[in-house]
Amino acid sequence: MMESSFWKDRRVFVTGGTGFVGANLVNTLKQLGALVICLRRDHITPSSLDALGIGESVSFVDGSVEDHDLIERVLNENDVDTVFHLAAQAIVGSANRSPLSTFETNIRGTYMVLEACRRSPLVTRVVVASSDKAYGDQTELPYTEDLKLNARYPYDVSKACTDMISASFAATYGLPVAVSRSANIYGPADLNLSRIIPGTIISVLKGEDPIVRSDGTPVREFIYVDDVVSGYLALAENIESASGHAFNFGTNAPVRIVDLVNQIINACDATDTVAPNVLLKEKIKNEIDAQYLSGEKMREVTGWSPSVPLEVGIVRTVDWYRAKIEMWK
Repeated sequence: MMESSFWKDRRVFVTGGTGFVGANLVNTLKQLGALVICLRRDHITPSSLDALGIGESVSFVDGSVEDHDLIERVLNENDVDTVFHLAAQAIVGSANRSPLSTFETNIRGTYMVLEACRRSPLVTRVVVASSDKAYGDQTELPYTEDLKLNARYPYDVSKACTDMISASFAATYGLPVAVSRSANIYGPADLNLSRIIPGTIISVLKGEDPIVRSDGTPVREFIYVDDVVSGYLALAENIESASGHAFNFGTNAPVRIVDLVNQIINACDATDTVAPNVLLKEKIKNEIDAQYLSGEKMREVTGWSPSVPLEVGIVRTVDWYRAKIEMWK
């Protein structure tokens, strides 16, 4: 468990707290003694909070990030000091199928939350979750924060807008807000099996060949959820120097997708029974060949750097899913 007296009795509001990353953030904040309130749009069971065993111990407000009056009331009535805005439509495929709802949640939701924070005299730090997808396709690797955002598709564009809106509130109104651009996040309590790591783990643990929905050659970067949570906390704790800026959460350890799948198979001790089912012989049209991030700016400004190597994080994640496998039977 992390140790930081900074968070003891601090009043914190988390949007997206029932999701995978948000639930892990809430869990850590509660362990550190923070007083946490989560915004909950849909009461879906089980949530990632339930999977972590803390669903019954969290305070909720039911509503959506697009409801400015609700957000403003919650901040004021609960003397909220810190806001973590993680709520988003986070699945790329869903975003492409339903761009309107994605833009409503990810873009409108962001400026509604930030406006409520601006109007609150007590909010002193805001962290907004963006994504490496905001960069779009780039020729320079690793991605650095000074690259032009080149998003083209609905999810990517919504995250680029999140970035720019946050920067606008910081520049125009002095709102103390920082943005994280994270690589692909993995770890315990991710219940969305469309993502490559949990989907592969469950397939392998059930004795099935994991499906690779590409030719396996794309290079991506994966960061363990505990590192992401510690990064969020680092931004909040260093908001004076971080405000108005975006920061990469990267590991400097890119990996080919097919190699990642084989690593998961090894971690599951299933090399003799399953093998990757690579669906395509050629790469998908318009798929980006490689995406990975430089984390130098984050280290320089906050002192944060990831501490969990991919091979260690994969083993921890496999162990968690193995213990919870009854959820998928």
